[in-house]
Amino acid sequence: MHSIKRLSTLAFVGAMAIVAAACGNSTTGGTSASATVPSGLSISSFDSSFSAMAQLKSLTSAGSGLVGVILPDTTSSTRYVNFDQPYLKKAFEQAGYSSSQFKIDNAQGVPATELSLAQGDITQGAKVLIFDPLDSNTGAQIQQYAQSHGVKTISYDRATFTGNSVYYVSFDNEKVGELIGQGFLDCAKAWNVSSPQVFELDGGQDVDPNAVSFAQGYNNIIWGKKDGNVPDGATNSQGMKLLHEQVTPAWKNDQGQTIFQNQFTAHPTINATVEANDGLGNAVITVLRNKNVAAKKIPTTGQDATLQGMVNVLQGYQCGSVYKAVYLEAQDAVAIATILRAGQTPPSALLNSTTSPPSGVTGSTQPASLLKPQWVTSSNMNSTVIKDQFVDKGALCTQAGASACSAAGIS
Repeated sequence: MHSIKRLSTLAFVGAMAIVAAACGNSTTGGTSASATVPSGLSISSFDSSFSAMAQLKSLTSAGSGLVGVILPDTTSSTRYVNFDQPYLKKAFEQAGYSSSQFKIDNAQGVPATELSLAQGDITQGAKVLIFDPLDSNTGAQIQQYAQSHGVKTISYDRATFTGNSVYYVSFDNEKVGELIGQGFLDCAKAWNVSSPQVFELDGGQDVDPNAVSFAQGYNNIIWGKKDGNVPDGATNSQGMKLLHEQVTPAWKNDQGQTIFQNQFTAHPTINATVEANDGLGNAVITVLRNKNVAAKKIPTTGQDATLQGMVNVLQGYQCGSVYKAVYLEAQDAVAIATILRAGQTPPSALLNSTTSPPSGVTGSTQPASLLKPQWVTSSNMNSTVIKDQFVDKGALCTQAGASACSAAGIS
């Protein structure tokens, strides 16, 4: 299974740095001696002010070529349009890039388009590609094409396990799953769910290795099994029983809704659910509402801290959601891209981990930069997603209701 491994020493990072430096020296044509990686730059350097990006201006000036960015779609999550694109643009600009030195596109959910965009960026002189692969095959094709043209790649949010000059920037995916699992357990107890009969709606494990890690995380917390899928009938010390766990193909919310509708019909005793993101959580909630299930009766979960997810949390249909501050991820990716574009090696304080392919899948362990996610409920919503303006307060309170916002300290 896909796994994230923490480094016990700097040995691995050092070895990868040597390889990366050798690759970088062969493709960039040299770097100004005065341009160095800022001392102390780490994953903790980034915040909502984007102030850390200004430290990279000398590296931006020293580097050459385009940085191409390819986002995957506009449907699996609203984040790519609402946050990733503008945050990436801001990170580039704050790092001193001109509009001609970076390019951000969206593949609109079409694998052939994503590959074509990558090839086009390289034709236009890209020295670094930041891309979020729609699926593992597309990711491998892009990585192989880039490597054959001496272009370094940053696999953004979803991992790619081929090639020897690829870096991974994301949040700690198993930790995301662990937060979902613990949030679910806490919620089932708080909502007084009796003898929980559990259904789990997993994300698109058929296309996204991160989805395996999410499931490993919450299954480990809930069932004590660090697996992407747990057999029916599993139990735990809290008196819970797993009725069924099922993958939603390609993260498609409409299919997730159909899956849950069928499962709820087949297993009307379901009284607790686990979902891999807010979209799937809302798919389940739609079915529950149509069945006139009241608030705080059947827990649901999620991630991405979407507007709809936060509305469902405030209205008592969803336990919480994992918040991944996209502005951190955008800055992290642009920082690493800027260092690579200038022919230098990302420091170990940025490459703080590794990522490995799922069991049975051919691939290589890659250096990774992993950020910390947060679990958001009504109790800390105001100090997280509202404070960061990740969720529009006006829209939230209009949809959830003024009283729900007031109860959560959102005014």
